[in-house]
Amino acid sequence: MSRFRVFTALAVLALAPACAHRATTIADAPTIRVATYNTSLYDAKDGGVIARLETQDAKARQIAAVIQHQRPDILLLNEFDFDADGRAADIFRRDYLAVGQAGQAPIYYHFVYLAPVNTGEPSGMDLNHDGTPGRGGDDAYGFGLHPGQYGMLVLSRFPIDVGSVRTFRNFLWKDLPNARQPIDPKTGKPWYTAEEWQRLRLSSKSHWDVPIDTPLGRLHFLVDHPTPPVFDGPEDRNGARNHDEIRLWSEYLSPGAKPWLCDDRGQCGGLPEGERFVIAGDHNADPADGDGVRGAIQQLLEHPRVLRYTTPASEGAVIAANTVGGGNLSQHGAPQHDTGDFGPKIGNLRLDYVLPSVGFTVERSGVFWPKPGETGADWIEATDHHMVWVDIR
Repeated sequence: MSRFRVFTALAVLALAPACAHRATTIADAPTIRVATYNTSLYDAKDGGVIARLETQDAKARQIAAVIQHQRPDILLLNEFDFDADGRAADIFRRDYLAVGQAGQAPIYYHFVYLAPVNTGEPSGMDLNHDGTPGRGGDDAYGFGLHPGQYGMLVLSRFPIDVGSVRTFRNFLWKDLPNARQPIDPKTGKPWYTAEEWQRLRLSSKSHWDVPIDTPLGRLHFLVDHPTPPVFDGPEDRNGARNHDEIRLWSEYLSPGAKPWLCDDRGQCGGLPEGERFVIAGDHNADPADGDGVRGAIQQLLEHPRVLRYTTPASEGAVIAANTVGGGNLSQHGAPQHDTGDFGPKIGNLRLDYVLPSVGFTVERSGVFWPKPGETGADWIEATDHHMVWVDIR
């Protein structure tokens, strides 16, 4: 266990006093709400998000208002810049979530987990093959302009077993059996050199198994943020990586010893059968549309250990799909299931997922995408993604 993880486990306990949550207490709560939210709280400069948060950033207030309105018990924030001291996370919880925004009640998260990610971490290699190793974010282990950009943050009302967290930030792509090694169609040879392939990490940010002790028992919060399957060339290196980042969780849940599946502390193997989990994150993969490898997200949606339930939906997404969100595009997916709006050239897509394991029952679910004029319709402009939430029993 690193010194930083011990620090985060201890520091959060004194952040705020206990408070009521919705209309029930932890002891008698019949369900818990789990959510994922890509917040777009990133900055091109190292420390830029901290500077913004210290000056009452308007978009951060809108993000906080959404969280206060939806009140998840366990929450993953994607694209929340990481800093080693946890300052951004502390400021956001203290000055934004613990202060009512736009008429919403404050919300307190006493437990937090954050850790380094691969985005912006220099690789020393010429991964985009522009002839200049280390130039720009493309040559980092995960695209980013500085270490920690586009990081991840887990917030929880329930205790996190920090000492048992498993991270797979350093897992090598080559160690995934039958990895989709990108091929340059011009040469028919692998895109990455032999040296690059030996060193390239699979996770563009990280993969975390965060055990949380809830009123429903221990829940493994499996969180990640695979790279978008775009911003590359005909070799489709990002599409291949997105597919295999998603596949890593599929392998983690599948039976077998898996001696090759080793975390950053050297513990090998997947999640034991019978353990309950929730997968959450912006997976940058739509089941039917977009530029991803076909079938990428189905690796999770159709996994035997993942619960089948009614797909989260919103009426706001349908309205958006017929206006600025690409109503003129030929798409195959149901628009009510979309979780992000990316303009008329791309359209709206379903990219964000909360997937409980078999053993849970879903009571309710949804995408926070209000219709024009509804509460929160003016908050969602802060990010191009929308919160996905699921109430589980």
